[in-house]
Amino acid sequence: MKIIAVLDLIENGENYYCEFKRKFSNHKKIAKEMIAFANSGGGYILFGIDDDGKIVGVESEKSEANLIIETADKFCEPPINFNIEYKELKGKEIIIIEIPESDKKPHRLQDYKNKIDINKATVSVRVNDKSVPASKEMIKIMLNESNGHSLKHYSIGENEKKVFEYLDENETITVSELKKIVNISERRASRTLIKMVRAKLLLIHKRDNSKEYFTVLK
Repeated sequence: MKIIAVLDLIENGENYYCEFKRKFSNHKKIAKEMIAFANSGGGYILFGIDDDGKIVGVESEKSEANLIIETADKFCEPPINFNIEYKELKGKEIIIIEIPESDKKPHRLQDYKNKIDINKATVSVRVNDKSVPASKEMIKIMLNESNGHSLKHYSIGENEKKVFEYLDENETITVSELKKIVNISERRASRTLIKMVRAKLLLIHKRDNSKEYFTVLK
């Protein structure tokens, strides 16, 4: 990455695609950040940059890099692919980690289990400029997408019609709102909305407070 591109990242501040770290904190915290980018649209973690964009540099380039490599390989399941670069800015060394969007979603914090437990796994995603926990709905959608289980032939039933009717009058819908509108269980409401996402009828979003909502795919 060219210096000018790095400076642009810093100038634009932390956002959906970029996170600043003054230094390596601990394996689990950094793993959650890396997992969030891999489970979302990919992005960059810049080490040696303060939250306000101030360039502070890292104390030991090699030591920090080794910790990052260890984190991606041993604290993320499955291990996360990334690229690492070193740049000198204003006489200080920084480390740039580029994490591409993964095709092995959902990544989780290493729990040494053979398969993911959606009720207990620590899975994170990016929302605006933060890494936040993913819900069961998001985890299920990521699993289906990674396994290629999209719904190509999906029939629209009464519940789905109610969803579209509600979205004609409102911009968004949640699991709890569908539960109330149709008078069904939360589990069934969740399953209905997840299937509509898999059928490419809806999009799932996440608010800063970790609450999901759904919108029509346009």
